[in-house]
Amino acid sequence: MTTSDTQDLVDRIIADHREVEAVFKEIEGCGTPAKRHELVEHAIAELVRHSIGEEEYLYPAARKALPAGDDLANRKLREHTDAEWVMKRIEGLHADDTQFESLITKLIDDVRQHFESEEREVLPGLRTACSDTELRALGEKFEHSKRSAPTRPHPSAPNRAPFNKILAPGEGLIDRLRDAMTGRKV
Repeated sequence: MTTSDTQDLVDRIIADHREVEAVFKEIEGCGTPAKRHELVEHAIAELVRHSIGEEEYLYPAARKALPAGDDLANRKLREHTDAEWVMKRIEGLHADDTQFESLITKLIDDVRQHFESEEREVLPGLRTACSDTELRALGEKFEHSKRSAPTRPHPSAPNRAPFNKILAPGEGLIDRLRDAMTGRKV
């Protein structure tokens, strides 16, 4: 049994947060535009996959298990949509575009705030409200959803069940084909 087999939903989300934060630090310390652009594309792909997993499993669980879970999930989903619109704008820019840097800074700042509030408001409550068995099962589903998730932002796509679970794998397939055809490394 590997460590990932024993990680529950909360552990997996926190691990994702730390991985994305490490990429953010690389972006902030990188001086070459081409490398920065490559790192930004990697961060965007990771954030999109992570968001899909949260939208499919974290927020539905929060709605059921937490007091005011609906309000909390709705706020987090709005943050996801806002971040996806920023990512979509970044996606169409070259590294030397004047807006590129300001949008990256905005994305990083907003995502860091989102991660911090999620780790403070959502994850501890779920850890308390759900059984270990439930959290492990949700963690496995979360990880599975990330494997078929899109790698590019789709801010207009539905982010609530059942439509997100129906459409995300198709969007993911198309994104992975586009990534392969364009040589995008994510």
